[in-house]
Amino acid sequence: MAIRIGVPTETAHGERRVAATPESVKKLRELGFEVQIERGAGLPSGFSDDAFAQAGAALVDRDAVWKASDVIVKVRPPSLEEAKSAREGATLISLVQPERHPGLTEVMTSLKLAAVALERIPRITRAQKMDVLSSMANLAGYRAVIEAAQHYQGFFGPQMTAAGATPPAKVLVIGAGVAGLAAIATARALGAEVRAFDTRSATREQVQSLGATFLTVDVAESGEGAGGYAKQMSQAFIEAEMALFSRQAEEVNIIISTALVPGAKAPVLLPKDVVERLKPGSVIVDMAAEQGGNCALTQPDQVVDWNGVRIIGFTDLASRMAETASRFFANNIVHLLQEMGGGTGFRVDLENDVVRPAVVTYGGEVLPPPPRKDPTPLAKPAGQARTARPPPPEAKPAQKDIHKPTRRGWGYNLFGMLVVGLLFVLGRFAPNDFLQHLVVFVLACFVGWQVIWSVTPALHTPLMSVTNAISGIIIIGGLLQIGAGLDMATVLGVLAVLFAAINVCGGFLVTQRMLKMFRRGPEGGGGA
Repeated sequence: MAIRIGVPTETAHGERRVAATPESVKKLRELGFEVQIERGAGLPSGFSDDAFAQAGAALVDRDAVWKASDVIVKVRPPSLEEAKSAREGATLISLVQPERHPGLTEVMTSLKLAAVALERIPRITRAQKMDVLSSMANLAGYRAVIEAAQHYQGFFGPQMTAAGATPPAKVLVIGAGVAGLAAIATARALGAEVRAFDTRSATREQVQSLGATFLTVDVAESGEGAGGYAKQMSQAFIEAEMALFSRQAEEVNIIISTALVPGAKAPVLLPKDVVERLKPGSVIVDMAAEQGGNCALTQPDQVVDWNGVRIIGFTDLASRMAETASRFFANNIVHLLQEMGGGTGFRVDLENDVVRPAVVTYGGEVLPPPPRKDPTPLAKPAGQARTARPPPPEAKPAQKDIHKPTRRGWGYNLFGMLVVGLLFVLGRFAPNDFLQHLVVFVLACFVGWQVIWSVTPALHTPLMSVTNAISGIIIIGGLLQIGAGLDMATVLGVLAVLFAAINVCGGFLVTQRMLKMFRRGPEGGGGA
């Protein structure tokens, strides 16, 4: 019997996203799942019931979604009433956030639900396509700048008109994670002068690559935490960054704060005295409002006007782009369900390094964080005791008898004698013009070999396209050597033209293939 997936309507205040789209329904059915969706669940995101029905989903009422589904897929955490409506032993996949919803864990354990918290998907390379937080943060960072532009009473980019000129808006982005980088890119695209700060020094290059200025403090301390997130900083570092924000508040027009520490209340980085340093008409977008806020004056889901400074505390930034956010979210879910075995082999695999860290409850128990895996020891032969052995003493290099000739040494000596003899014959009997050309040829071979050999293998392909110019020069030189008679210069000129032409044609083919890899569209091999 196929696994049945249920998609209920989101009941959280202001939530317009849905956990499945008609496109994702088709993909889920191809994986072997049956899909049923609550009537009207996709309307706030712009997806009609007819579109879901045409994709193959069954339209049912609310009770059927919760009581007749093997797997329930949601965006926001379920309420206690919703969780109690689930079928015993079912699997719940959503942003569970049990630390912020008291009583939810107890309900899930009482019903033996396998709860997979999407916010705990590890940030590893293999799990990028399932990382809901990153996909939603990307949208939220973009939307934060749009909301700031709506409330800011000026241009983001510089303007020069007959009525006067205005400088670009100065934007400070606190936190250079996924949301912060998206905000930086959007503000720069609008023409603003952007500055950014992050406790993780590794983000410096990412910030600068987007055209923003990376701010630093004098305290040398790394903010790198587990899983790519920031960690709690020392008191000295916090005081230094607070002084930095206080100075920046006197210069900037817009502040976008994204600072969060997983599992903890958002740190207050913009106290009241910093807000009072901002000029009237400035804007603060607090993207951490849902977890307490980075600004001391933030009110969740409200716009606070403090002495002319507008503090935006929207907690539904991604939801304000419901259609796109739902598509991204649904694609993340499809990849996760595929990782869990698809419709024919679906299971909650506690040995899977992507699924296990996200499992909150399973079989009526609350699962602790997964243990850190150590490298697997080498297998021992059967019956052999595993006894500790001292490390072997460091082996001394064998002493070589420099007076005893080796076979390789004789070969080198013989080759050297032949080369010396050949050079002697050429110098004795060859004409002077030939010797001059020979010297140039040997030097060209040596220099060319050194140039190619010194280039890292990763650059060999672009190097081939660059050498087309050199090959063109060789072709011209070869054509000049081809005369009317059949002599050695003519033969060498023909060979030079032949091999250089092969190199040019091959370089163009390789270059064309590289360009197709980065070209968007059906003809290219890459994409966004």
